[in-house]
Amino acid sequence: MEALSKSFQPDNIEWHRIVGDDPATYKLDYEYSLLGYDIAAGKLDMMMRFGPDSGYCEPHSHIAATTLVILEGEQHVEEQLPDGSTRQIVRKAGEYAITGRDAHPHLETGGPDGLVIFLSLQTDSGKLFGVYDPEFNKLMDVDIQFMVDRWNARHEEAA
Repeated sequence: MEALSKSFQPDNIEWHRIVGDDPATYKLDYEYSLLGYDIAAGKLDMMMRFGPDSGYCEPHSHIAATTLVILEGEQHVEEQLPDGSTRQIVRKAGEYAITGRDAHPHLETGGPDGLVIFLSLQTDSGKLFGVYDPEFNKLMDVDIQFMVDRWNARHEEAA
């Protein structure tokens, strides 16, 4: 297990920001922090942060079983259901949820005061997320190694 942070306090961890370049489709704008991982065990812990009335993360579905805790603010999720309809989910600070390995594709963002969320992901295949385009056509699967490599590349850029 590689621990990258000894804290989950939002002011005491390193954040990497992801911003999209095409606001016409949707506003891609959030931050994430890897806390620790174990590639052989299929485990990754991370946090995400969205500013007040900020953007979304990439449209995605969870392939890994995911435990999440809302630390601050509200999580707003718009799930794309198989029949083409959508379902809105709002989780508030202090709430806890578990998603299975077959979660519906969705967009998520913070509420009016933003969002800080802790996610603990467990996978048998190494795959964490399916990533989609704005029309929810699947583009790729993201695995633990991809997340670690992206983290390390941004960390090296900042140094």
